[in-house]
Amino acid sequence: VFDPAGQERFTSMTRLYYREASACVIMFDVTNISTFSNSQKWKQDLDSKLVLPDGSPVPCLLLANKCDLSPWAVTREEIDRFSKENGFSGWVETSVKENKNINESMR
Repeated sequence: VFDPAGQERFTSMTRLYYREASACVIMFDVTNISTFSNSQKWKQDLDSKLVLPDGSPVPCLLLANKCDLSPWAVTREEIDRFSKENGFSGWVETSVKENKNINESMR
């Protein structure tokens, strides 16, 4: 597990952490639009540095965290569209605080 906490200073090191990964999870905070926007940068970074042995992209799941809070800075429809447009395998609403969909999303 590599958790850069969304910090840009780690992007120069990502190739090392991505090596031999067979899947990826990118999490953003539904109450903070900048974390949503940054998830696209992380996905693009992953796709530019790592592919599966057959050349296809590494499966990547988008987690919409803090779903227990409101207001959301982004709608479910926007997340759905964003997920599809950026090649995510899908997306799941999560709440680390309430332990909602954490284990389920890792299966």
